[in-house]
Amino acid sequence: MPAITSVQSALYRIPLPEVLTDSMHGAMRAFELNTVRLRDAEGAEGVGYTFTVGRNGAAIEATLSREMAELLTGEDADRIEHLWQKMWWGTHYGGRGGPTVLALSAVDIALWDLKARRAGLPLWRLLGGHDPRVPCYAGGIDLDLPLDALLRQTDGNLARGFRAIKMKVGRARLAEDVERVAAMRAHLGGDFPLMADANMKWTVDEAIRAARALAPHDLVWLEEPIVPDDFAGHARVVREGGLPIAAGENLRTLWDFRHLIAGGGVTYPEPDVTNCGGVTAFMKIAHLAEAFNLPVTSHGAHDITVHLLAACPNRSYLEAHGFGLDRYIAEPLRIVDGKATAPDRPGHGIVFDWQGLEAIRAV
Repeated sequence: MPAITSVQSALYRIPLPEVLTDSMHGAMRAFELNTVRLRDAEGAEGVGYTFTVGRNGAAIEATLSREMAELLTGEDADRIEHLWQKMWWGTHYGGRGGPTVLALSAVDIALWDLKARRAGLPLWRLLGGHDPRVPCYAGGIDLDLPLDALLRQTDGNLARGFRAIKMKVGRARLAEDVERVAAMRAHLGGDFPLMADANMKWTVDEAIRAARALAPHDLVWLEEPIVPDDFAGHARVVREGGLPIAAGENLRTLWDFRHLIAGGGVTYPEPDVTNCGGVTAFMKIAHLAEAFNLPVTSHGAHDITVHLLAACPNRSYLEAHGFGLDRYIAEPLRIVDGKATAPDRPGHGIVFDWQGLEAIRAV
């Protein structure tokens, strides 16, 4: 039994190279990175992480260092489903979402990394191994960029190998969104995959109006048009808006996704492995989507998520997120001809520059 002997967590605040903006979070100048390192009795280590857009990282750190460490120490690291349930129910009354589930997600990622490393397998193979080459899009956080700067950013992403682009919408006037999407469509050409993300900006009726106005520009999807908890509202937007809808990055449980999917409120379910319950929950959500004949996409943490989508036959696009860790990991994700390749290194293959991170450690 590979018993867990050590649970080590840390919080870092990572400055962004440029200020990023969307319709609901405003200006983002830094993001928080919570890490957890698990070691077993044989000296093997697994690493997990989660992130925030700037706040609540300290609450996640407290949950990792106080609650999760106590629940995990001495347990069999290979019994991941058992440990997931122990963490879920051990923190249930004060948890069920928020910082608690982000902490659980980070631990679950570390457990799967440890298991794959012990097996000498890359995570995508351990999870079933469908196809290591995953279509990938560049997710711009660019709502307030002037149009010429938006197009320059897009050209930069094309030069980096991306063959699909997502832009932000949700400006004060819908006409401005339509104008910017039309300009992007003209810039990219008629057949180029283009997505738009509203970051929960609108009411249901506003979202339907926006979707209808944007429909002539042939978007792959319109993302997060309304607040995540309004499942009936999502179903209305899907039925009446005329565009495919991606949603789920702010949902925290498998059961949330069941309500959204079964209610017809989403076209592209979009879990985030760092906040939906980790690898364990992400794969269940992906298989749930498959049962409804829906393609699954992803939000954030592309260095891990590439493994998960590489294991899913119903995968669509991997998001390459604006909160990248390229400066602090040994081998960042590479994009070639629009696809990211899941690495063949054991585990998820992410090797952090712990010394470099120490300079920006918050806790």
